[in-house]
Amino acid sequence: MNIVVCVKEIPDPEIPASAFRLDPESKRAILPGGRKLVISDYDERAVEAALKIKDSLDSKITVLSLGRESAQDIIRHCLAMGCDEGILLSDPLFDDSDSFATAFVLAEAIKRKGEFDLILCGRQEGEWDAGQVGSGIAELLGIPSVTTVVNIEIRGGRVVMERLLWDGHEIVEVPLPALATVSSEIGEPRYPTFRKVREASKKEIPVWTSQEITPAKPQNRLLSLFIPSHGEGKCEFIEETSPEGKATRLAMTLREAKLI
Repeated sequence: MNIVVCVKEIPDPEIPASAFRLDPESKRAILPGGRKLVISDYDERAVEAALKIKDSLDSKITVLSLGRESAQDIIRHCLAMGCDEGILLSDPLFDDSDSFATAFVLAEAIKRKGEFDLILCGRQEGEWDAGQVGSGIAELLGIPSVTTVVNIEIRGGRVVMERLLWDGHEIVEVPLPALATVSSEIGEPRYPTFRKVREASKKEIPVWTSQEITPAKPQNRLLSLFIPSHGEGKCEFIEETSPEGKATRLAMTLREAKLI
């Protein structure tokens, strides 16, 4: 079983929003000094889903990440969790990719790598929350995709997946090869052991550039990036003695403000 997991480095979600600065010219959020990028929580759950399959079925897990050189750190984190190999896709021509361009480069890398049975992605991006890359990869490769998956079972040449809906769960069966975007309900990611961390630190991570992978032109353009401004809040106390009077006065105040 050949499994490919796509992962991404993002700003640490624990960093408070007030710590970021915005560069209006480059339209980028600038991290506070000394803070490293980390693996997206959603993508780490996709790694855990792949490892659960490997626990019960002979499998090889390849991690792909599109990013800068620093993304080698999150690839090594995945190797320490139990994945077998990692490939970094890094080139200035890959920078500022939108969801389409990212999906295109990842799909081309998967085709270049060769045989695969299952592709796993996080259910959405950890910073932009777009949730488009996984489905985009499947569309470009011409394979079935299932989103928000919480359980995966391999049955011969098919995969049975339980997916999360807003009002319940759904069981979907599709032929392999296929792609799944994994929801957080798949379970907590396992913690790398010290021995695995040391082994991962010694593994070579190939870097594929635009010499190996053709970049794609982004289809979206970021017009502006800004911190929303909030006006001064106003508070009015309802001066009534009885609960009924307070409710009536509140309703009339909301109607006058055209809020109801």
